[in-house]
Amino acid sequence: MIAFKDVTKKFGKTVALDDVNLEIKKGMITGLLGPNGSGKSTMIKLISDLNKPTKGEVLINGGEISQEIKKHISYLPEIDHFYPWMKIRDAKNFVKTFYEDWDEDRYQELLDFLELEESMMIKKISKGQRAKTKLLLSFSRRAEIILLDEPLSGIDIFTREKIIETMIKDYRGGEQTIVITTHEIKEIEHVIDETVFLNKGAVALAGNVEELREQQQRSLVEIMKEVYGNGKDF
Repeated sequence: MIAFKDVTKKFGKTVALDDVNLEIKKGMITGLLGPNGSGKSTMIKLISDLNKPTKGEVLINGGEISQEIKKHISYLPEIDHFYPWMKIRDAKNFVKTFYEDWDEDRYQELLDFLELEESMMIKKISKGQRAKTKLLLSFSRRAEIILLDEPLSGIDIFTREKIIETMIKDYRGGEQTIVITTHEIKEIEHVIDETVFLNKGAVALAGNVEELREQQQRSLVEIMKEVYGNGKDF
């Protein structure tokens, strides 16, 4: 379980998260949803320990985020983080050096599934192929917690579908926790178990997706429109 306890995060005078109290359940796929600037990426970076709270604490399985815990977290950032000169093979060798949970068989399986080749050079492949490469390297680990920061942003619908298929292809429900940030709600509504709507750094609504839909007799997109009260087409 991932717990936020009275968490505030400021960058200078900007409040990115404002006194957040939240539990993200273990073994489920949770969507952190909301428009740009709502605090989604900040929350992901706090879980991955890339940022520290200004106030409060983030706990994983009841304890502080230690080096040992971080070994079991796979983090896919929104921005590209590979050197342009690398081939996919080089990126793989770079990543697997740091993590004992690397699964070579899983890597080879996903390489084929995502229609990638190890000889592809990062600087020459398309944006969609780079997105799939990031996903390939994140899901080739047998990590207990997988953090996906806007993996669907700015890519075509076919690549989005492939990314979602990859996310659920070998998902170990009950064992593996996946947290995904996005404002592309329509694409992931059928995948996520739990949802957290963020607005201006605060939790506007959180709960089980099926229960929310049943209670309100509406889709997640329709619920989100009401949460933000602006009729925006997410």
